Amino acid sequence: MKILFFARSFYPNIGGVEKHVLEISKRLVKMGHQVTVVSESTKKNTNIKNIYGIKILKINVGKNEKKKKIIIWKWLWKNRNLIKNADIVHCHDVFYWFLPFKFMYPQKPIFTTFHGYESYPIRKSAILVRKISEKLSWGNICIGDFISKWYGTKPNYVSYGAVEIEKNNERNIKHKESGVFFGRLDEQTGVLTYSKAIQKLKQKYPKFKFLVIGDGKYKKLLSKTNKVVGFKKNPEKYFSDYRFAFVSRYLSILEAFASKRMVFAVYDNPVKEDYLKMAPFSKFIIIAKDADDLCKKINFVLNYPKLEKEYIEKAYTWVKEQTWEVMIKKYLDLWKFV
Repeated sequence: MKILFFARSFYPNIGGVEKHVLEISKRLVKMGHQVTVVSESTKKNTNIKNIYGIKILKINVGKNEKKKKIIIWKWLWKNRNLIKNADIVHCHDVFYWFLPFKFMYPQKPIFTTFHGYESYPIRKSAILVRKISEKLSWGNICIGDFISKWYGTKPNYVSYGAVEIEKNNERNIKHKESGVFFGRLDEQTGVLTYSKAIQKLKQKYPKFKFLVIGDGKYKKLLSKTNKVVGFKKNPEKYFSDYRFAFVSRYLSILEAFASKRMVFAVYDNPVKEDYLKMAPFSKFIIIAKDADDLCKKINFVLNYPKLEKEYIEKAYTWVKEQTWEVMIKKYLDLWKFV
């Protein structure tokens, strides 16, 4: 099949959606399918690239958000043969890219994967866009069951991401009192809550090591009290040196499970609370509502390692079934009637 993916951001950018699309695309190519990924770029150089057999096209959208939709639609009109010749068009959140072409190609198989949420509080306009995307798509995958509750989406499949399980996966810890965070350094990942909790914890455990991996608007602020390094292509490798994983996004949580690390996740609004508590792995992680709550819970686990071992074993048993091959099957099942 000729498969066309639309995604706001893609390789070489780093992030959960970016990795999701990349890993799915790599495996589809190995299965003999032709995969093209179209994504945004703010750079003028948008030459065609090929990685892992995936054809990558970038739309130079500039930095003016108000003009971005028009720029994208113009580019797609100019390159409409991509849509015309595709057997499958699959949008990762950005269904509006395809919207004008739905009327031009009414029988074109179009699907959507809904990843996460935009911001809190969720705007009525965001819910409306999701409903339109759902109604006009032939089917959809929701990353998280909370999407059904907050957006009213009826998913064909619900997933929480996927991981690769390393064959040699021993739980060796370099620093006994330590934790690592990775992700975007913004309000959605809870990084400031983690940082505040660690500062409190260090009053009792002054040697506690905390590494922050990522980039974003809070980088300068966090650098004042923490060791901060930029984004890494494979940040999960850093789990090998640190005891705890301070992560609150699905993909990062699954990667921590696969690395046999205990996860501490935080929320600061009702949507993020459901994002975590409605997940099937919620009983295998420690969920905290603020820095004081998190500090107390980290302290508790440091003193009760049996609980840590129990959580890790249950989480690892669960995550072993969450492979990219299982995820691919969901996509192929979704498309099977085409």
